[in-house]
Amino acid sequence: MDELLLSGYLDGCRDELLATLVDWLRIPSVSADPAHASDVARSAEFCAGLMRDAGLTNVSVLPTGPGGDGTGAPAVYGEWLGAGPQALTVLVYGHHDVQPVDPLDEWEGPPFSPTVSNGVLRARGCSDDKGQVLMQLAAVRGVLERLGGLPVNVKVLVEGEEEVGSPHFEDLLARLGERVACDLVVVSDTTMVAPDVPSTTVGMRGLVAFDISLRTARSDLHSGIWGGTVPNAALVAARLAAALHDDRGRVSIDGFYDDVRELSPEEAGSLAALPFDERAFLDKAGVGYLTGEAGRSAYERTGSRPTAEVVGLHSGYGGPGTKTIVPATANLKLALRLVPDQQPGAVEQAFRAWVAEHVPRGVEVVVQRHGGVAPLVTPVEHPSVRALSRAIEKVWGTAPLFERSGGSGPEEALARALGAPVIFLGVALPEDNFHAPNERLDLSQLWRGVLAAGELLVELGAQEGLVRARPGHPGP
Repeated sequence: MDELLLSGYLDGCRDELLATLVDWLRIPSVSADPAHASDVARSAEFCAGLMRDAGLTNVSVLPTGPGGDGTGAPAVYGEWLGAGPQALTVLVYGHHDVQPVDPLDEWEGPPFSPTVSNGVLRARGCSDDKGQVLMQLAAVRGVLERLGGLPVNVKVLVEGEEEVGSPHFEDLLARLGERVACDLVVVSDTTMVAPDVPSTTVGMRGLVAFDISLRTARSDLHSGIWGGTVPNAALVAARLAAALHDDRGRVSIDGFYDDVRELSPEEAGSLAALPFDERAFLDKAGVGYLTGEAGRSAYERTGSRPTAEVVGLHSGYGGPGTKTIVPATANLKLALRLVPDQQPGAVEQAFRAWVAEHVPRGVEVVVQRHGGVAPLVTPVEHPSVRALSRAIEKVWGTAPLFERSGGSGPEEALARALGAPVIFLGVALPEDNFHAPNERLDLSQLWRGVLAAGELLVELGAQEGLVRARPGHPGP
């Protein structure tokens, strides 16, 4: 195998990169907790310094919030446009905020005191997503040092609110306008199947959630006097939750699957080739058996098929002992993951009709929608996916398999707002405990990620047909 572009560069700076990442991980940039607002701001400034060190220019810490009023967490932007107006322009996306650390007593050490043992780094944010952002910036710096320039124009946008649903991200993209215009988006906030099984994500599921409030009476009623004659809000909610799926695990909302796009033969083949250890999967989840849509593999259920989950069910008395009542109110919370070509608005309409059909007359019901992220998929035959596959194969020695992420994020907003395809170079592993105690990052994955990010820049620079015509950008 030919020597990779950044092999020598990486040999000389691993210790420096690791020390830099450790310093960044010490900043508790928890965007969900207002008490950490100053830490999130400090993390943004640290990220800006990393961008400058990498050789990016016009680096800015960007306020977010309605109209950019600063009430949101700051994002960070930098660019290198030396390849010229006719060259491909790539926007690299990541985020510098991190998840809360609860439950703290399940951590083996302080979440923001990074440790390294047996080639594994442990700290909150190491894999999601500071390590992968650093991976991209290290690749930019390395290619600039090796070649004296980049084969493509690069813009880097690092968000500070991804872990709270990116509430101000689309507003930020609109305000930045042409500053973030690009031909392609590269996201490094995803995983590979295993260290020896390289893979790349080609799609993200959409998400729409609902909060259902039910009332059957003016107040809770005495179960001895009224029980057996009046509707019970807890039972109404429980029956509604039970009716959500049929006996084959399919969502029972009328028309829910009408717009679902089936996998292409190549994607289906890749999913079927992914290794799956059911016992390890069960142990990781801490459950005794698998459930879900009959006739679909676990990888299909968690990535390429839509789902509906009850995420909250509350009614009646939950304190010590018992309380002999017929509950008058109940609350049911649902999260529906969507796949191409489902749209949140159409799903909402079908869901409201389903609720109206299943709630008995005389029960007051209020359905509130939360969010509405559309699904995203990039065809595996797209030239940018092929370029990414070649870059990964150069580093791992085998072509990557294609998978869909079960999660949802701002990637669809990026694709829609910028009018550009999205590809995913993620190197975290399923066992890295992102969003959980004892988050970790395999350093061998990080170093290979730096190499692959460098090779991707080279592959994209040689790729024809990706430059889009737009003002000031003549296209191919």
